[in-house]
Amino acid sequence: MNFSRRTLTLAATAATLTLGFGTVSAQSYPSKPISLVVPFAAGGPTDIVARTLAATMTKSLGQSVVVENKAGAGGTIAANYVMKAPADGYTFLIHHNGMATAPALYRKLAYNPINDFEHVGNVVDVPMTLLARKDMAAKNLGELVSHIKANGDKVNLANAGLGAVSHLCGTLFQQSIGVSLTTVPFQGTGPALNALLGGQVDLLCDQTTSTTPHIKAGTVKFYGVTTKQRIKALPDAPTLHEGGMRDFEVIVWHGVYAPKGTPAAVMQKIGDAMRTALKDPAFVSRMAELGGEIPPAVRQTSDGQRAWLVAETDKWGKAIRTAGVFAD
Repeated sequence: MNFSRRTLTLAATAATLTLGFGTVSAQSYPSKPISLVVPFAAGGPTDIVARTLAATMTKSLGQSVVVENKAGAGGTIAANYVMKAPADGYTFLIHHNGMATAPALYRKLAYNPINDFEHVGNVVDVPMTLLARKDMAAKNLGELVSHIKANGDKVNLANAGLGAVSHLCGTLFQQSIGVSLTTVPFQGTGPALNALLGGQVDLLCDQTTSTTPHIKAGTVKFYGVTTKQRIKALPDAPTLHEGGMRDFEVIVWHGVYAPKGTPAAVMQKIGDAMRTALKDPAFVSRMAELGGEIPPAVRQTSDGQRAWLVAETDKWGKAIRTAGVFAD
């Protein structure tokens, strides 16, 4: 009987020590810099969101959140990299609608965006803008559409690569006006926008996070935003809806993901840091300057993001299959 009591005492002590160790481990996280992987080139809209978020989260985490760009294959290279990374809380992915479009675009996709990741939450919603090189003669959307229909074989449309939101936005634009343009893919919207600024390409559909400064500076020809309502960042700017494209609406959303199996305590701490960042006045102000809006609270959660991704995967999957656009 005495042995049994001693055994129980030792077991209880061991359990207490184990629980104490777990608590200390959770409290000590993070103990080194965290990598936030961006699937596109530096300078693009997702990169801008990522760097602003990383700087804000660094303040509450007490460790640096370092942005790492892994561009290529419509974001699938970065997503696959993060999926295979150690589930230790030091590697995360920030990605946009590409997580929802990849299953339809890539027949041999190496990962399942819904089931092969832990979901931290959505970060920001961003409208797209339709732009042209500065010396494009068309003064408004109506004139642009007329110009394209008359010179379609001479007009090209840049994008950030197959499957990027700029590519899908451009595809919807072509479908809406009934004209097929020559498309010019780049490794990210940063290079695509630079080509537009340099006059090497004619048109580009890109996010307000990277285009707003150029629109305000007049270094591009601007034809409208892709929302049905005007946005605070560009209150005087027309929408494509106002210009006659009644069913045209594209909003880019960004979310944060972790490798499957990342500990719950880590996910909670990262999620809390992210949601704290989304309330930071400097972050909110910076996103608003660029046309971005903070998503509803429910989508800032793991369950909310996962439900959103399921719905978006279904919506974009149908659109892609209808268009017959596939990466392989």
